[in-house]
Amino acid sequence: AAMVKETIRVYARVKPPGRRQQAGIYSVDDDEKSLSSLEIIVPRDLADGFVNNKRESYKFKFQKIFDQEAKQDVVFDSIAKPVAECVLAGYNGTIFAYGQTGSGKTFTITGGAERYSDRGIIPRTLSYIFDQLRKDSSKVYTTHVSYLEIYNECGYDLLDPRHEASRLEDLPKVTIMEDPDQNIHLKNLSLQQATNEEEALNLLFLGDTNRMIAETPMNQASTRSHCIFTIHISSKEPGSATIRRSKLHLVDLAGSERVAKTGVGGHLLTEAKYINLSLHYLEQVIIALAEKNRSHIPYRNSMMTSVLRDSLGGNCMTTMIATLSLDKRNIDESLSTCRFAQRVALIKNEAVLNEEMDPKLMIVQLKKEIQELKDELALVTGKERTSELSQDELLQLDELIETFLEDNDPDSTLDVGADMRKIKYCFVHVKQLMNHSKISDKKLLSQHISEEKNTNKEAGEEELKKLKELLQQRDNEINILVNMLKKEKKKAQDALFQLNATSAGSTVLEQSHSINLEESQSPSSCFSLKEAKDFSSSVHRLPFLSRQTGGKMSLGCQEAFEVFKRDHADSITIEDHKQLLNQRFTEAKCLGEKLNEVRNKINHLKGEINQRHIQRAALAISSPSEELYTLDPVEEKLRTQIEEEKKRYKTMFNRLKGLKVEIEHLQLLMEKVKVKLQKDFEVWWSEESINLQQENPEMVSSPNTTTVYPRFIKSSQHLSTSSFSETTRVSPNEDPAGKNNSITSNNPTLKTRTPPISSTSIPLTGDSQADADILAFIKARQNILQKKGKSCQ
Repeated sequence: AAMVKETIRVYARVKPPGRRQQAGIYSVDDDEKSLSSLEIIVPRDLADGFVNNKRESYKFKFQKIFDQEAKQDVVFDSIAKPVAECVLAGYNGTIFAYGQTGSGKTFTITGGAERYSDRGIIPRTLSYIFDQLRKDSSKVYTTHVSYLEIYNECGYDLLDPRHEASRLEDLPKVTIMEDPDQNIHLKNLSLQQATNEEEALNLLFLGDTNRMIAETPMNQASTRSHCIFTIHISSKEPGSATIRRSKLHLVDLAGSERVAKTGVGGHLLTEAKYINLSLHYLEQVIIALAEKNRSHIPYRNSMMTSVLRDSLGGNCMTTMIATLSLDKRNIDESLSTCRFAQRVALIKNEAVLNEEMDPKLMIVQLKKEIQELKDELALVTGKERTSELSQDELLQLDELIETFLEDNDPDSTLDVGADMRKIKYCFVHVKQLMNHSKISDKKLLSQHISEEKNTNKEAGEEELKKLKELLQQRDNEINILVNMLKKEKKKAQDALFQLNATSAGSTVLEQSHSINLEESQSPSSCFSLKEAKDFSSSVHRLPFLSRQTGGKMSLGCQEAFEVFKRDHADSITIEDHKQLLNQRFTEAKCLGEKLNEVRNKINHLKGEINQRHIQRAALAISSPSEELYTLDPVEEKLRTQIEEEKKRYKTMFNRLKGLKVEIEHLQLLMEKVKVKLQKDFEVWWSEESINLQQENPEMVSSPNTTTVYPRFIKSSQHLSTSSFSETTRVSPNEDPAGKNNSITSNNPTLKTRTPPISSTSIPLTGDSQADADILAFIKARQNILQKKGKSCQ
């Protein structure tokens, strides 16, 4: 197998400074032929009054440095595309991002949620890979994806098909197994098949959402856990016994800031032991690999290094992106990230083409070959066997003949080898069968004719009676259906009227359906009902939204949710998304109409050409002359017009295709923000109710009712449909698995945190007056909290 030896490629990406941050001083130099170098200048005032003997400028070399202006597509083309090409050719690949929290790792790997153009390396790579697979028809490909999160040395499967998890601990635990050949196998990590880009993206969003829902106060996922999204590809040429298997790891590492802190006297990694061991071990592996004469590499020390064993110093094309935040506060961190990157750049990998033979196919091929050679030998040596055929052999031949006669395939052959005894026997046997079937056919025919005469008469009368009854039945059914249709039509018209009236506040889904209704009025519509439905249904297809709603929430809670939503940053994002989606839908609709126009125009031009042909033919008959053979300028003109229209049609069609992908992507992003908004609200609400109980016990328990409590505790009853379209979750009281889903998360308004209480401990009440009192109290409390929050900021 082919082998490619090369060092790990290392790139740097500099994050633009925030508004309040002081920019650090650095310069990028692209003079050298293959590498670029980055110079970072450390200002003297960072020395904090000690005697300043710090070096002021540091230089580092990278494959390429992406400055603050670099766009996501450029980053993808330079960094990920070459790796994806290797993976398609059968080599393993890894791309990992390393840097401190907030330096842009997740933005680079997964992408930003605001704009479609902000998609990161994972969605773009998926897009690219499926695009290439579609173009290559020479092989049969299968693709699977897996998504692993490692937190505190435990692995969790983010693509658990049950997706009922509300805590990280509910997700299936992934463990590491090692086989005798030192290969690593991950037990409990599900491989989900993805046959196209859309399925793969849905899985990615499912994983991201599971990750977001499972965040616990201890684990702000972005900083403390590593995530590894892997694409597995296997390919096989038809008829060949060779299979190629390759995998591409896309890794978003935990924040590096605690690890590489060089304390006083350069005590490297003291804090690391407690906070982020796996990054500490990753560094150890890198250091060991970079030293020439080290025989033992400590891969086994952590789960992270075990999973990436192949990627570091093994059979893999590996690329690292160092993300740097070069404002003054973070200069130390950025320097240590650069130092780490320089060490990584020394490591050599040997990527081998991953080809293996499928033993089953191989055996079949070899057996066939052996038999053919034996037959050939017998024919060439001409050694005829004279002994009689045994009973077993005769039975075997009878079976062969039987299957041969029953096989409808025109290419099937009766192959008994190069033995004349067998060949003669087969001819005799077939002859017997033929004669036998002729005789029996004649007998059957004569019997059949006599029976038929008797039964025909009775059957005719019976049939007539049945048909009359059936006719009557069908008439009745048609009448019923016509009445139903009339009612439905009236309903639909009313609904359409209402829809137009309320469209101002409607959700994206309703808008996409109203497109359907208008579209379906024009019969020749190209941007058809089906496509518009595809747009909206991509939201339904998301597996993590299939949870049942547990009834409505009480009025008080709904009001609280509306207030909460107004002040929450995410709801602004949702509004932006809605507007953007509206624009995209309108654009798609316009394009659909334009496509139809162009199509009609092309058909019209074709018609004109045909007319022209008929006219010229008629002219040729009436006055035959030389003119018949000259080119017709009018026809030429029409043809060029058709070509132009076709080009227009093609570009508009491609744009429509692109829009469809973008709309699906935006809808998924919007779902994600909605889930987060709702989750934040649930946490805030449960905490409010607890604080309320602690501060005002006498207000809560009144003599006539047992306990007064708003009817929305944790993730129980669900939000009203007006506020959300699809995001629903199982309520704890109806949870089929009987797990209590307690959800906690980052939360925009509260800094303090108390565990939510279980919804069973407080009986619910329908006392609306009490609910209203509580709500008033909560609103007042929320205002105070907001003021506090502002003053803190």
